[in-house]
Amino acid sequence: MKKDLVIIGGGPAGMAAAVAAYEAGIKDILILERDNALGGILRQCIHNGFGLHRFGEELTGPEYAYRYEKMVNELGIPYMLDTMVIEVSADKVVTAMNRENGIFSIQAGAVILAMGCRERPKGALNIAGARPAGIFTAGTAQKFVNMKGYMPGREVVILGSGDIGLIMARRMTLEGAKVKAVCELMPYSGGLARNIEQCLNDFNIPLHLSHTVVNIHGRERLEGVTIARVDENRRPIKESEEYIPCDTLLLSCGLIPENELTKGAGIALDRVTGGASVNGERETEIEGIFACGNVLHVHDLVDYVSEESAIAGKAAARYILGNSNKEISITLCTDGRVRYTVPQRLTEVADTSVYFRVADVYRDAKIVVRDGDRVIISKKKQRLAPAEMEKVELTKDVIASLSGGELSFSIEI
Repeated sequence: MKKDLVIIGGGPAGMAAAVAAYEAGIKDILILERDNALGGILRQCIHNGFGLHRFGEELTGPEYAYRYEKMVNELGIPYMLDTMVIEVSADKVVTAMNRENGIFSIQAGAVILAMGCRERPKGALNIAGARPAGIFTAGTAQKFVNMKGYMPGREVVILGSGDIGLIMARRMTLEGAKVKAVCELMPYSGGLARNIEQCLNDFNIPLHLSHTVVNIHGRERLEGVTIARVDENRRPIKESEEYIPCDTLLLSCGLIPENELTKGAGIALDRVTGGASVNGERETEIEGIFACGNVLHVHDLVDYVSEESAIAGKAAARYILGNSNKEISITLCTDGRVRYTVPQRLTEVADTSVYFRVADVYRDAKIVVRDGDRVIISKKKQRLAPAEMEKVELTKDVIASLSGGELSFSIEI
């Protein structure tokens, strides 16, 4: 089988990339999705707060996903569901399998990676104790409650303050459970400020910063957890230990980009984001293979996922049509306070959005972008936090005026 463009993943990133590529002139597109429907993680996110940037109105996750699914169907873009991609090669051969076709291969003109991310499981957290029933990642619990109608438990402790964990604290409370505590290892929350306010403060759910779970109690079913305060080196303080009886522990300890296919293709990964290293067009180091969405780096808003995926879709279309143009080679550098940037390098003189996250909470700080000693951008911010992604716009005129091979991003306090 041959296709101009193969998109791996039918979530918000894959659908937005497909629509953008179609509108840019590529009609021979195929989306491969391993679930039984398009939409990805949004299908289980029944809370609102989506679409404010993209559509100018507040939507739930399924509503947002439906907007893009409708576009895909109206444009007649084909997709295969219940289809698992098992390999992507450097020469853009995609190997996949499903019930109808067995194992099959597609030679693609270009490939867009949009596989999303997965949650960090208990095994990655090194918590002492047995392995009783009642321990779930927050996303698994969300799927049980919102899509299957099952309640994981009645007395809940949540480890980690990522957005899904905060949202599930509210959801479990609304379903009649008692959320006894949300514990966060870091001295700041891992979720958006609006979710802290709407999901915890509005329901009087306690948030324990600089705390973690140090022991799990119970053999067949979870009976309780021991939490403790941690010092500045994130080591538990023995004297601060507290036992909390509960039958459910939800883990909201970060997301990991789903990059096994990326690694299998020999594509270099960024050590901070866990996703591919890309240029401004979201093209990886292998020509014709692009990445977007949470498989590239973890986003806080799906609106940004759609925005970035549209960049990848248009760039893939230009590549297939032979219109891509690599004019420059500029590396984006960070100072430590800025943890990473996406893209990691610039290869075209074009308007470019640079996304990044900071390493700590900074107040009354400045985002500074420098070309050598010359300040390109100086932007004052009242508050910067690791949970909230920041964005800087570089115009093509600014990029054309750069003198060196490096552009540095820093935070000045």
